[in-house]
Amino acid sequence: MTKTSNNELKITKKDLNKVFWRSFQMEFSWNYERQMNMAYAYAMIPILKKLYTTKETMANGLKRHLEFFNTTPHVVTLILGINAAMEEENANDPNFDVTAIDSIKTSLMGPLAGIGDSLFWGTLRLIATGIGTSLAVQGNILGPILFLIIFNVPHLLFRYFATGWGYRLGTGFLKKIQENGMMESLTFGAAIIGLMVVGGMTATMIEVNIPLQIGSGDNAVTVQSLFDDIVPKILSLGAFGGVFYLLKKELNPLIILISIAVVGILGSLIGIF
Repeated sequence: MTKTSNNELKITKKDLNKVFWRSFQMEFSWNYERQMNMAYAYAMIPILKKLYTTKETMANGLKRHLEFFNTTPHVVTLILGINAAMEEENANDPNFDVTAIDSIKTSLMGPLAGIGDSLFWGTLRLIATGIGTSLAVQGNILGPILFLIIFNVPHLLFRYFATGWGYRLGTGFLKKIQENGMMESLTFGAAIIGLMVVGGMTATMIEVNIPLQIGSGDNAVTVQSLFDDIVPKILSLGAFGGVFYLLKKELNPLIILISIAVVGILGSLIGIF
């Protein structure tokens, strides 16, 4: 067991690396009652084993981390690192308020989920999908490869380094960020970037073509050209908006896909699309 010169228990980088590798289980044991709690406790086991030697203290530590928990899995190591630092302090200080461990975890999981969802699900994944899909539709094998690289490399690096950041920073720095309103600013900025990417993908990857003509001969114009003269890609935007509206109404996505396919097939048969 690692101790400092004054006999204080000390977590090492090797212990934090164990937490990092165990953090990948966050959605493997997800449940509706407490969501990520089992995986969170599993990730904290190396820390708890290092700090607590009696059956009672170990059991208490596991119970603390079996409470409700849910956040973006890519940022979870930041909270794990903070909790590791707090468990270390608890093991060395008999006067430490143990309820603060769960309180900090509960207070941070929401704001960090907002940032994580915006950055990783809402921005990075869309950028990776846009680049990968644009190559894949051309039959280029680099499409899926680039998607996996662009999405996974940044989030794996962040997940790894965030374990140490959380441990070193403890709770003070993140609490200051929350109090100063920077959490909200980061979330808002990431959401804007995500919406910009969605808009770009809508314009480049959704094709709606209506070849119906108005008039005849040289004076004939297509319905498609009329819409494009008003606002280019307005039909693509309308199609996206329609699907989004149906999803907001909680219509089954499978029904939406089948309906789009049926409309497309019938339109092709009668020459509308």
